Amino acid sequence: MKKISIIAIMIVLLVGVAQSKERQIDDISYRRSSLYSLLISHTDKKFNTEIENCFLQIPIPDTYNDHDLSVKIVNIEGDVEKEKVGKKDTPKGPAQITSFLEENRVASRLVGKWFMRDFNNGECMMDLIGSRGIYAASEIDKAKASANLKGEAMLADAGEDLIQNTFVLVNDITYIDKGVRSKNVGMGLRILGAVAAAATGIDAIEDIGNLAGSMAETLKGFSVRVNTSLYQLVWDDEAAAITYDNWSDRQAFEDNRGSYKLKYVGNQLSSGGTTSFLGIREDQPEIMIRKACQRALDENIANLQQNFQAFQIKTPLENVEPLEARVGKKEGITENSRFEVLEPQKDETGKITYKKIGEIKPVQNLIWDNRYMAEEEMAEGATLGCTTFKKVSGGDFLPGHLIRQIK
Repeated sequence: MKKISIIAIMIVLLVGVAQSKERQIDDISYRRSSLYSLLISHTDKKFNTEIENCFLQIPIPDTYNDHDLSVKIVNIEGDVEKEKVGKKDTPKGPAQITSFLEENRVASRLVGKWFMRDFNNGECMMDLIGSRGIYAASEIDKAKASANLKGEAMLADAGEDLIQNTFVLVNDITYIDKGVRSKNVGMGLRILGAVAAAATGIDAIEDIGNLAGSMAETLKGFSVRVNTSLYQLVWDDEAAAITYDNWSDRQAFEDNRGSYKLKYVGNQLSSGGTTSFLGIREDQPEIMIRKACQRALDENIANLQQNFQAFQIKTPLENVEPLEARVGKKEGITENSRFEVLEPQKDETGKITYKKIGEIKPVQNLIWDNRYMAEEEMAEGATLGCTTFKKVSGGDFLPGHLIRQIK
């Protein structure tokens, strides 16, 4: 009887520990990096207006916080080229883009958005940092005013894990001109306009059926090339001091806006391959253009995530039996991809760190195709809803543990 009682107590204790650990993981929500995405407009290039309209419909990927500013499209004259540097030189972004970002004080605007700064009176609030950092706004307000270790740790945590993981994507999207075929594509889009006009009884044309047949063939050749430049907000002791020292002083912040910086991280050029337009009707050219743009842009983001550690994303495990997470082919995942499993941990000051506790890899044929319009083209894996993984190493994983792709 005594032996049974001891075993029963041990079971209760073990279950309690497991439940406590699971609650601890559930309590730590997942912190995303933040992203501001821009488009370079080329008013002299073919399909520029259509590309602009489609870009404005492309949302920030749900693996990032939306940190967009009011300006989404910028005009830069001429072709944007990456500045040439030697092997030992610090990598530099395209001079035109870097100049635009500096002249328009984009870094300070990103910081201003983090602190919800009212540019009219200088007033700041901590609500956004609180919500994205999983703090109560009242707690972080106290931390800002506190000189104790816990206050300093919380502010440092917010800066290291949130503000400094703010990125700017500048996307140069251009239609790939293929000579004679490009003229046919242009004609096809004009035909589409005529078809729409005829359907409404306005400016009707004859032989629409023949023209539509010619137009359908031109859709197959439409493709774009996306050249993406990635920048990261510099959040160091100097930037933090400027922000907190001039907390509610509007003029002091204005005087110091040039002190905030963005650093160039790297560049990615899409392959410019032709996109499948299966599932798109012949009278939907705007969807065709959006699909071509979004697929190429997603390809660049996935490659940047894999090539630059600072830009890598963390995403939570949704389930553990089986192991599942909401990432897929849009993030560049293949059966050869590998991920480390991270356990988020809070110390006594509230600062969060991540401990690697194992590795997993995708299961062949169970990789979610979450690319734009994958379901419409009946792509393999489009209806899965998540990617299934198998354990490579490690112990017990829990829902809420984070996974990060290994380069």
